[in-house]
Amino acid sequence: MKKYEILGNKDTRSGFGEGLNELGKINPNVVALCADLIGSLKMDDFKKNFPERFFQTGIAEANMIGIAAGLTIGGKIPFTGTFANFSTGRVYDQIRQSVAYSEKNVKICASHAGLTLGEDGATHQILEDIGLMKMLPGMTVINPCDFNQTKAATIAIAQHNGPVYLRFGRPKVPVFISENTEFVIGKALLLNPGTDVSIIATGHLVWEAIKAGTILAEKGISAEIINIHTIKPLDEEAILMSTKKTNCVVTAEEHQKNGGLGDSIAQLLSEKFPVPHEFVAVNDCFGESGTPEQLMQKYGLTSEAIVSAAEKAIKRKNS
Repeated sequence: MKKYEILGNKDTRSGFGEGLNELGKINPNVVALCADLIGSLKMDDFKKNFPERFFQTGIAEANMIGIAAGLTIGGKIPFTGTFANFSTGRVYDQIRQSVAYSEKNVKICASHAGLTLGEDGATHQILEDIGLMKMLPGMTVINPCDFNQTKAATIAIAQHNGPVYLRFGRPKVPVFISENTEFVIGKALLLNPGTDVSIIATGHLVWEAIKAGTILAEKGISAEIINIHTIKPLDEEAILMSTKKTNCVVTAEEHQKNGGLGDSIAQLLSEKFPVPHEFVAVNDCFGESGTPEQLMQKYGLTSEAIVSAAEKAIKRKNS
């Protein structure tokens, strides 16, 4: 099992903030809009350095999306910022009609996604956003795993012509992807080659997958670990290549089982290469208030849960 050095602990939202500020320096068409959450979205530096390109819309998320869609007509590249719950569920009609259907070049940047929002509870812990966004025709959906990958993704999506949903989180998590790693939209990252089981993870669960791989290696199980940072378009070639080698798969994500990464991979495999598939995800329920660590443990989004799922998938394969 390949060893990954922890380069620090940083929140992925800070990766977004740094990436946005870098974009401000290199691309004069990049503009930013925020729905009264500048500090939470780490948009302070962009506002300070490029005040003429920053728009505070207040707690009016639907208007923010509409304004962003309008700005694209003049050639601007708008990045909108608010919590993931407000970036999707609250403004779905505006995104569907004014952005996706109209094919507008809006970058919808969503922080505080998933259970790791923590103490704010179920009303803010959206676990359905990936499903909502990936179903929209033409929408690219990205869910990076750490600070460096989030920064790289933020910079990369400015070069992509079309609507993008960029999802990231609140807590500080291990940084383990090198800052020099190229971010290619739609291209998976192979983190560890293996032969017994494919573990395909996204977002905060990528680090848990690496930890699970170490535990499995100690048990004599060789896990192939893949970081899927782009959920749509999905890197079908990488997934099929891996599963044809291991003949079983585990998917891991901080999202509902329905509609998430695992759902997309299950569709792919059912059509092209059916194999035993175990899911590590939230199973059709809302979250609750608690620390990120408590919630990830309670809802089974841990390295231990991934290990258990891998052993079950292998057992199904061998039976």
